[in-house]
Amino acid sequence: MRWRRIGMLALGALALGPGPARSETIVINGTTRTFTAQLPDSKPAPLVIALHGKTQSGVDMMTRTSWPAVAKREQVAVVFPDGLNRAWADLRSDEERASNGPPKGTDDVAFISQLIQKFIDDGTADRKRIYVTGISNGGAMTMTLLCRRPDLFAAAASVIMNLTDHSARACQPSRPVPLLMMNGTADPLIPYQGGRGSSSFAVGGFWSTDKTLAFWRDVNGCEARNAGSSELEDRDRNDHSTVTRIGSHCPAGRDVVLYRVNGGGHRMPGSFADARFERLADNILGPQNHDIDGAETIWAFFQRFP
Repeated sequence: MRWRRIGMLALGALALGPGPARSETIVINGTTRTFTAQLPDSKPAPLVIALHGKTQSGVDMMTRTSWPAVAKREQVAVVFPDGLNRAWADLRSDEERASNGPPKGTDDVAFISQLIQKFIDDGTADRKRIYVTGISNGGAMTMTLLCRRPDLFAAAASVIMNLTDHSARACQPSRPVPLLMMNGTADPLIPYQGGRGSSSFAVGGFWSTDKTLAFWRDVNGCEARNAGSSELEDRDRNDHSTVTRIGSHCPAGRDVVLYRVNGGGHRMPGSFADARFERLADNILGPQNHDIDGAETIWAFFQRFP
Protein backbone atom coordinates (compact mmCIF):
# COMPACT_ATOMS: atom_id res chain seq x y z
CA MET A 1 0.00 0.00 0.00
CA ARG A 2 2.89 2.36 0.71
CA TRP A 3 4.10 2.17 -2.91
CA ARG A 4 0.58 2.65 -4.22
CA ARG A 5 0.03 5.79 -2.13
CA ILE A 6 3.41 7.27 -3.05
CA GLY A 7 3.18 6.26 -6.70
CA MET A 8 -0.27 7.71 -7.22
CA LEU A 9 0.81 10.92 -5.50
CA ALA A 10 3.96 11.21 -7.59
CA LEU A 11 2.25 10.44 -10.87
CA GLY A 12 -0.91 12.50 -10.46
CA ALA A 13 -2.90 12.62 -13.70
CA LEU A 14 -2.66 15.67 -15.93
CA ALA A 15 -5.69 17.15 -17.66
CA LEU A 16 -5.53 15.93 -21.24
CA GLY A 17 -8.68 15.45 -23.26
CA PRO A 18 -8.24 16.02 -27.00
CA GLY A 19 -11.16 13.79 -27.98
CA PRO A 20 -14.21 11.93 -26.66
CA ALA A 21 -13.56 8.77 -24.69
CA ARG A 22 -16.02 6.36 -23.16
CA SER A 23 -15.85 3.73 -20.43
CA GLU A 24 -17.25 0.29 -21.18
CA THR A 25 -17.39 -3.25 -19.78
CA ILE A 26 -17.02 -6.75 -21.16
CA VAL A 27 -17.56 -10.08 -19.36
CA ILE A 28 -14.65 -12.55 -19.56
CA ASN A 29 -15.14 -16.03 -18.05
CA GLY A 30 -17.83 -14.64 -15.75
CA THR A 31 -15.77 -11.63 -14.63
CA THR A 32 -16.75 -8.10 -15.62
CA ARG A 33 -13.77 -6.25 -17.05
CA THR A 34 -13.57 -2.53 -17.74
CA PHE A 35 -11.80 -0.38 -20.32
CA THR A 36 -11.82 3.14 -21.76
CA ALA A 37 -11.92 3.64 -25.52
CA GLN A 38 -11.23 6.63 -27.74
CA LEU A 39 -12.63 5.82 -31.17
CA PRO A 40 -12.36 7.64 -34.52
CA ASP A 41 -15.19 8.64 -36.82
CA SER A 42 -13.66 6.76 -39.76
CA LYS A 43 -13.93 2.97 -39.56
CA PRO A 44 -12.47 0.38 -39.80
CA ALA A 45 -9.39 1.98 -38.26
CA PRO A 46 -6.06 0.87 -36.80
CA LEU A 47 -6.49 -0.28 -33.19
CA VAL A 48 -3.90 0.27 -30.45
CA ILE A 49 -4.26 -1.56 -27.12
CA ALA A 50 -2.41 0.55 -24.52
CA LEU A 51 -1.66 -1.27 -21.24
CA HIS A 52 -0.99 0.64 -18.01
CA GLY A 53 1.66 -0.07 -15.42
CA LYS A 54 1.11 -1.68 -12.04
CA THR A 55 -0.85 0.42 -9.48
CA GLN A 56 -2.35 2.35 -12.41
CA SER A 57 -5.51 2.16 -14.52
CA GLY A 58 -6.44 2.65 -18.15
CA VAL A 59 -7.43 6.23 -17.44
CA ASP A 60 -3.97 6.88 -15.98
CA MET A 61 -2.42 5.60 -19.19
CA MET A 62 -4.72 7.87 -21.16
CA THR A 63 -4.02 11.02 -19.16
CA ARG A 64 -0.26 10.58 -18.66
CA THR A 65 0.72 9.90 -22.27
CA SER A 66 0.01 11.53 -25.60
CA TRP A 67 -1.92 8.55 -26.97
CA PRO A 68 -5.21 10.51 -26.99
CA ALA A 69 -3.62 13.26 -29.11
CA VAL A 70 -2.16 10.66 -31.49
CA ALA A 71 -5.55 8.95 -31.72
CA LYS A 72 -7.36 12.16 -32.58
CA ARG A 73 -4.83 13.35 -35.15
CA GLU A 74 -4.28 10.00 -36.87
CA GLN A 75 -7.88 8.73 -36.61
CA VAL A 76 -6.74 5.69 -34.66
CA ALA A 77 -8.82 3.69 -32.20
CA VAL A 78 -6.98 3.48 -28.86
CA VAL A 79 -8.29 1.28 -26.05
CA PHE A 80 -7.05 1.57 -22.46
CA PRO A 81 -7.98 -1.65 -20.58
CA ASP A 82 -7.98 -1.94 -16.78
CA GLY A 83 -6.06 -4.72 -15.06
CA LEU A 84 -7.67 -6.41 -12.07
CA ASN A 85 -6.16 -5.07 -8.83
CA ARG A 86 -4.45 -2.52 -11.11
CA ALA A 87 -2.08 -5.22 -12.40
CA TRP A 88 -1.65 -7.68 -15.27
CA ALA A 89 -1.28 -11.48 -15.20
CA ASP A 90 1.85 -11.71 -17.33
CA LEU A 91 4.13 -14.76 -17.69
CA ARG A 92 6.44 -14.02 -14.77
CA SER A 93 6.42 -16.36 -11.78
CA ASP A 94 5.11 -15.15 -8.42
CA GLU A 95 8.70 -14.85 -7.16
CA GLU A 96 9.57 -12.55 -10.06
CA ARG A 97 6.82 -10.02 -9.49
CA ALA A 98 6.00 -7.55 -6.74
CA SER A 99 3.06 -8.21 -4.40
CA ASN A 100 -0.60 -7.33 -4.94
CA GLY A 101 -0.98 -8.82 -8.40
CA PRO A 102 -4.26 -9.75 -10.09
CA PRO A 103 -6.46 -12.46 -8.52
CA LYS A 104 -5.39 -16.07 -9.01
CA GLY A 105 -6.73 -17.48 -12.24
CA THR A 106 -6.93 -14.13 -14.03
CA ASP A 107 -6.68 -14.68 -17.80
CA ASP A 108 -5.62 -11.37 -19.29
CA VAL A 109 -4.70 -12.99 -22.60
CA ALA A 110 -8.37 -13.97 -22.99
CA PHE A 111 -9.45 -10.47 -21.91
CA ILE A 112 -7.33 -8.64 -24.47
CA SER A 113 -8.09 -11.20 -27.20
CA GLN A 114 -11.85 -10.88 -26.74
CA LEU A 115 -11.59 -7.11 -26.46
CA ILE A 116 -9.87 -6.99 -29.84
CA GLN A 117 -12.47 -9.32 -31.34
CA LYS A 118 -15.26 -7.07 -30.07
CA PHE A 119 -13.87 -4.08 -31.97
CA ILE A 120 -13.30 -6.15 -35.09
CA ASP A 121 -16.84 -7.52 -34.97
CA ASP A 122 -18.48 -4.10 -34.57
CA GLY A 123 -16.54 -2.70 -37.52
CA THR A 124 -14.32 -0.34 -35.50
CA ALA A 125 -10.98 -2.11 -35.97
CA ASP A 126 -9.12 -3.21 -39.07
CA ARG A 127 -8.04 -6.76 -38.21
CA LYS A 128 -4.82 -6.30 -40.23
CA ARG A 129 -3.78 -3.24 -38.18
CA ILE A 130 -3.98 -4.30 -34.53
CA TYR A 131 -1.16 -3.15 -32.25
CA VAL A 132 -0.30 -3.51 -28.56
CA THR A 133 1.92 -1.50 -26.26
CA GLY A 134 2.43 -1.28 -22.51
CA ILE A 135 4.45 0.33 -19.74
CA SER A 136 6.21 -1.63 -16.96
CA ASN A 137 3.77 -4.42 -15.93
CA GLY A 138 1.91 -3.46 -19.12
CA GLY A 139 5.18 -4.00 -21.01
CA ALA A 140 5.43 -7.49 -19.50
CA MET A 141 1.84 -8.13 -20.58
CA THR A 142 2.70 -6.91 -24.08
CA MET A 143 5.47 -9.51 -24.28
CA THR A 144 3.05 -12.13 -22.89
CA LEU A 145 0.61 -11.40 -25.71
CA LEU A 146 3.42 -11.79 -28.25
CA CYS A 147 4.21 -15.17 -26.68
CA ARG A 148 0.61 -16.43 -26.54
CA ARG A 149 -1.33 -14.62 -29.31
CA PRO A 150 1.12 -13.17 -31.84
CA ASP A 151 -1.42 -13.92 -34.58
CA LEU A 152 -3.46 -10.93 -33.39
CA PHE A 153 -0.85 -8.22 -33.86
CA ALA A 154 0.85 -6.36 -36.69
CA ALA A 155 3.46 -4.85 -34.30
CA ALA A 156 4.11 -4.27 -30.59
CA ALA A 157 6.05 -2.00 -28.24
CA SER A 158 7.24 -2.67 -24.68
CA VAL A 159 8.33 0.23 -22.46
CA ILE A 160 10.54 -0.09 -19.33
CA MET A 161 10.42 -3.89 -19.05
CA ASN A 162 12.71 -6.90 -19.51
CA LEU A 163 12.14 -10.63 -19.61
CA THR A 164 12.81 -13.03 -16.71
CA ASP A 165 13.86 -16.69 -16.71
CA HIS A 166 10.29 -17.86 -16.21
CA SER A 167 8.67 -15.56 -18.78
CA ALA A 168 11.31 -16.48 -21.38
CA ARG A 169 10.89 -20.23 -20.80
CA ALA A 170 7.11 -19.86 -21.08
CA CYS A 171 7.35 -17.88 -24.31
CA GLN A 172 6.84 -19.96 -27.46
CA PRO A 173 5.43 -17.59 -30.09
CA SER A 174 3.92 -19.12 -33.23
CA ARG A 175 5.07 -16.29 -35.46
CA PRO A 176 7.37 -13.22 -35.38
CA VAL A 177 5.95 -9.75 -34.68
CA PRO A 178 7.86 -6.47 -35.17
CA LEU A 179 8.84 -5.14 -31.74
CA LEU A 180 10.03 -1.81 -30.35
CA MET A 181 11.61 -1.69 -26.90
CA MET A 182 12.21 1.48 -24.86
CA ASN A 183 14.23 1.14 -21.64
CA GLY A 184 16.08 3.54 -19.35
CA THR A 185 19.63 2.88 -18.16
CA ALA A 186 18.92 4.43 -14.73
CA ASP A 187 15.67 2.56 -14.05
CA PRO A 188 15.52 1.74 -10.31
CA LEU A 189 12.78 -0.90 -10.74
CA ILE A 190 13.60 -2.72 -14.00
CA PRO A 191 17.41 -2.52 -14.12
CA TYR A 192 18.89 -2.10 -17.58
CA GLN A 193 21.74 -4.47 -16.70
CA GLY A 194 19.38 -7.04 -15.18
CA GLY A 195 19.06 -8.49 -11.69
CA ARG A 196 17.39 -6.45 -8.97
CA GLY A 197 16.83 -2.72 -9.13
CA SER A 198 18.09 -0.18 -6.61
CA SER A 199 14.60 0.77 -5.38
CA SER A 200 13.32 -0.71 -2.13
CA PHE A 201 10.19 -1.66 -4.12
CA ALA A 202 12.21 -3.64 -6.70
CA VAL A 203 12.23 -7.41 -7.10
CA GLY A 204 15.01 -9.49 -8.63
CA GLY A 205 15.29 -11.92 -11.50
CA PHE A 206 15.19 -9.59 -14.50
CA TRP A 207 17.23 -10.22 -17.60
CA SER A 208 19.29 -7.37 -18.93
CA THR A 209 17.91 -5.28 -21.77
CA ASP A 210 20.65 -6.62 -24.08
CA LYS A 211 19.66 -10.23 -23.29
CA THR A 212 15.97 -9.42 -23.75
CA LEU A 213 16.74 -7.72 -27.06
CA ALA A 214 18.73 -10.79 -28.18
CA PHE A 215 15.79 -13.07 -27.30
CA TRP A 216 13.37 -11.17 -29.52
CA ARG A 217 15.92 -10.90 -32.31
CA ASP A 218 16.20 -14.69 -32.24
CA VAL A 219 12.41 -15.10 -32.27
CA ASN A 220 12.16 -12.81 -35.30
CA GLY A 221 15.01 -14.46 -37.18
CA CYS A 222 17.31 -11.44 -36.92
CA GLU A 223 21.10 -11.42 -36.67
CA ALA A 224 22.51 -11.19 -33.16
CA ARG A 225 24.57 -8.06 -33.79
CA ASN A 226 23.33 -4.45 -33.78
CA ALA A 227 22.48 -2.86 -37.11
CA GLY A 228 24.14 0.39 -36.11
CA SER A 229 23.00 3.02 -33.63
CA SER A 230 22.14 6.69 -33.84
CA GLU A 231 22.18 9.38 -31.19
CA LEU A 232 18.94 11.35 -31.25
CA GLU A 233 18.83 15.10 -30.78
CA ASP A 234 19.17 16.22 -27.16
CA ARG A 235 16.18 18.54 -27.29
CA ASP A 236 15.89 19.03 -23.53
CA ARG A 237 19.29 19.49 -21.92
CA ASN A 238 17.68 19.82 -18.49
CA ASP A 239 16.16 16.31 -18.37
CA HIS A 240 19.52 14.63 -17.53
CA SER A 241 19.08 12.03 -20.28
CA THR A 242 19.57 11.34 -23.97
CA VAL A 243 18.26 8.70 -26.40
CA THR A 244 20.10 6.22 -28.61
CA ARG A 245 18.22 4.26 -31.28
CA ILE A 246 19.64 0.76 -31.86
CA GLY A 247 18.51 -1.23 -34.89
CA SER A 248 18.71 -4.89 -35.86
CA HIS A 249 19.51 -6.88 -39.00
CA CYS A 250 16.13 -8.58 -39.50
CA PRO A 251 14.15 -10.08 -42.37
CA ALA A 252 11.68 -7.67 -43.94
CA GLY A 253 8.69 -7.01 -41.72
CA ARG A 254 10.28 -8.49 -38.58
CA ASP A 255 12.06 -5.41 -37.18
CA VAL A 256 13.34 -5.31 -33.61
CA VAL A 257 14.33 -1.82 -32.42
CA LEU A 258 15.60 -0.55 -29.06
CA TYR A 259 15.35 3.05 -27.88
CA ARG A 260 17.92 3.21 -25.07
CA VAL A 261 17.19 6.16 -22.79
CA ASN A 262 20.62 7.03 -21.40
CA GLY A 263 20.11 8.17 -17.82
CA GLY A 264 16.35 7.60 -18.07
CA GLY A 265 14.33 6.17 -15.20
CA HIS A 266 11.19 4.06 -14.86
CA ARG A 267 9.24 6.54 -16.96
CA MET A 268 7.65 6.81 -20.39
CA PRO A 269 9.51 9.46 -22.41
CA GLY A 270 7.13 12.29 -23.16
CA SER A 271 6.70 15.73 -24.62
CA PHE A 272 5.16 16.85 -21.33
CA ALA A 273 5.74 15.99 -17.68
CA ASP A 274 4.01 12.79 -16.56
CA ALA A 275 3.82 13.77 -12.89
CA ARG A 276 2.18 16.44 -10.81
CA PHE A 277 5.13 16.43 -8.41
CA GLU A 278 8.14 16.02 -10.68
CA ARG A 279 10.84 16.06 -8.00
CA LEU A 280 9.08 13.34 -6.02
CA ALA A 281 8.65 11.24 -9.16
CA ASP A 282 12.31 11.79 -10.06
CA ASN A 283 13.38 10.58 -6.60
CA ILE A 284 11.22 7.45 -6.73
CA LEU A 285 11.30 6.49 -10.41
CA GLY A 286 14.26 8.35 -11.90
CA PRO A 287 14.28 11.04 -14.61
CA GLN A 288 11.75 11.32 -17.42
CA ASN A 289 13.21 11.96 -20.86
CA HIS A 290 11.71 14.79 -22.94
CA ASP A 291 13.82 14.41 -26.09
CA ILE A 292 11.28 12.06 -27.65
CA ASP A 293 7.62 11.37 -27.05
CA GLY A 294 6.93 7.71 -26.32
CA ALA A 295 3.52 7.44 -27.95
CA GLU A 296 4.57 9.40 -31.04
CA THR A 297 7.69 7.27 -31.46
CA ILE A 298 5.74 4.04 -31.03
CA TRP A 299 3.01 5.10 -33.46
CA ALA A 300 5.63 6.00 -36.10
CA PHE A 301 6.95 2.42 -35.70
CA PHE A 302 3.48 0.84 -35.82
CA GLN A 303 2.54 2.69 -39.00
CA ARG A 304 5.23 0.80 -40.91
CA PHE A 305 3.52 -2.56 -40.32
CA PRO A 306 0.00 -3.00 -41.68
